Amino acid sequence: MREPTVVDSTVIDSTVVAAHVAADYFQAYSVVGLLAVVGVLFVAVAFGAGRLLRPVVPTPEKLLTYECGVDPVGEGWAHTQVRYYVYAFLYVIFAVDSVFLFPWATVFAADGYGATTLVEMFIFLGFLAVGLLYAYKKGVLTWT
Repeated sequence: MREPTVVDSTVIDSTVVAAHVAADYFQAYSVVGLLAVVGVLFVAVAFGAGRLLRPVVPTPEKLLTYECGVDPVGEGWAHTQVRYYVYAFLYVIFAVDSVFLFPWATVFAADGYGATTLVEMFIFLGFLAVGLLYAYKKGVLTWT
């Protein structure tokens, strides 16, 4: 049996305090849970309404694969060059780099942070430059 805690001549049981803290904790997350439930219901209602309201008239033309107005010819499987994915990956890397540059510019102007943030950002840009140099040396950036 635990001993009750006395605070300002008021007896407080530790289990009551723990239950109160837990209730506050879960109440904060209940808003997030409620929002998630409302979002799922919204999507379910939208899809259900679309299914009920759309006309269903299947024809052979509607069941064909449609690609930019061109009738499908041959197999549906084709080779894709890996280099396109590499270009997309390099774009994502440099887009993320620009996202990190904006907060750096605001912190750089703050008092006491100038030299530290300048050094950290040049280290970050150095890592990106090494990655770009590596991609260039491997011939990834040559378009054939």
